[in-house]
Amino acid sequence: MKEQGTRLYEALAEAFAAEGVTEHFTLLGDGNMHWSSRLAELGARTFYVRHEHCACAMAMSYANATAKVGVASVTCGPGLTQIMTALTTAVRAEIPLVIFAGESPLGSAWYNQWVEQLPFVQACGAHYVAVHDPDLALAKVAGAFLHARLRRQPVVLGVPMDLQQKPVVRTAYMPSAALAPAVEPVRPGAQAVERAAEVVGAAERIVIVAGRGAVRSGARDACVELADLCGAYLATTLPARGLFHDHPFDLGVTGGFSADAAREVFADADLVIAVGARLAHHTVDGGKLFPSAHVLQVDTNPTGYQQGRKAADSYLMADAKAGIRALVESLRGSARGREGWRDPSVSRRVRSEWPDKEAFAVEEVALDPRAVIAELDRVLPKGWEMVNGSGHSSYYSAHMHGRSVENFHTIREFGAIGNGLSYGMGVAAARPDNVVVVIDGDGGALMHVQELETIRRHKLRMLVCVLNDGAYGSEIHKLRADGLDESGAVFGRGDIGAVSRGFGLRGQVIGRLEDFGKALDAFASSEGAALWDIPISANVVSPVMRKAHPKKH
Repeated sequence: MKEQGTRLYEALAEAFAAEGVTEHFTLLGDGNMHWSSRLAELGARTFYVRHEHCACAMAMSYANATAKVGVASVTCGPGLTQIMTALTTAVRAEIPLVIFAGESPLGSAWYNQWVEQLPFVQACGAHYVAVHDPDLALAKVAGAFLHARLRRQPVVLGVPMDLQQKPVVRTAYMPSAALAPAVEPVRPGAQAVERAAEVVGAAERIVIVAGRGAVRSGARDACVELADLCGAYLATTLPARGLFHDHPFDLGVTGGFSADAAREVFADADLVIAVGARLAHHTVDGGKLFPSAHVLQVDTNPTGYQQGRKAADSYLMADAKAGIRALVESLRGSARGREGWRDPSVSRRVRSEWPDKEAFAVEEVALDPRAVIAELDRVLPKGWEMVNGSGHSSYYSAHMHGRSVENFHTIREFGAIGNGLSYGMGVAAARPDNVVVVIDGDGGALMHVQELETIRRHKLRMLVCVLNDGAYGSEIHKLRADGLDESGAVFGRGDIGAVSRGFGLRGQVIGRLEDFGKALDAFASSEGAALWDIPISANVVSPVMRKAHPKKH
């Protein structure tokens, strides 16, 4: 039955609600405030941030943590252009988002915030859907959600603000779930499995590397079974870190972040099986990590060429779980364990040794970041949500042990700093019954420090650990390596704990390792969020930075 008296923005909000949207991230403006208000009235828990970039970034980490489509909204013009960095990152990371964006009024001859929005969105690699016909509006919402889900690509839905106020005839909405095809996992062909089994059977020293595709398809147990069948080690890309954390032959993260013990294993490997992993530049450490290994890639969409280099030597086109299961069945009864290849001492080293032993002169007023992370790893409960920020300090926090992939969150595809707080807030929205720990550098934390107020206002249960070297860490180490003046990247440590208190949160500077336990007890016995400002040495250089930027002078 059709019913009169509904405005377009109301019908659009009701369509989003019908899509199952229960959380929404926004900064209000003329172009989205009516729609946002109606969506909140319909029951969506709405998070009001201080910067549009942060709304988009929150939606990204929320989507990653829930496997849902993340939803954010912004106003037209500058509201849209503010999210370009986050939007590009979401494209690179293949995160499904739908972003409701106002457009300038169609009926206005001049509008101060007018800009042609489609080219901006397309430049980021996202998909733009302009809603200029009320009769097609609901179908375009369903299409946007369907596109985001099936293609794992962000979609921006642009709706002119004057059109949003037009009365429409309310009609039945068909959610994207009713339109989505029922697709079975891609299963490998018999001959392809046979060829892959021959490659595995001929190898002596195998490492299985699982990526995000393995996590999404639920391939963990199949990978473990194949590893145990063939006497292989296990490792993951950074986004899948922790998938095998409880396996005795887990090497941890592969690529530029690999531990020394893991690097030794990779250097000796003659076969690497990449499962649901794109084998990007950082994953293979620029091609230097396993130079003598044949690479077999198991993926639904093997590209053959990845970031300027050949991706693999052979391929098994299949869903990660289905492909590995088929390999296990083909090899069962014929595969043999590789005696002497799996060495328990390697696993002990990965778990007990800090991955970098280089000696540095640490300033008296600071701590070695490696010791800080080791102590945080000791005192922080293993079941808490861990958010790995970006920048130089991110190397250290990636090496915390005994933490599962379900509780480890990182989005690193565009190399942008300043996202740690937003990602943590998105995870807190997705996991409200758990504690979220953000570990980020001072440069990144201060870039969107205004969101500390958002954390307080929304009563998010978060612990923000700022590794404070008083500078942009990556830049000072690069400048030093090239013999250049570093003063432009050095800002001093200040007191970020006091900044946190200024926003209404608890905050303190922690300058001694023995104080972390007491600080944690105080946090655990309180409510809300807190920030720990941890002075770290600006002299400690990560192995990733040392290899990429060796000193020239």
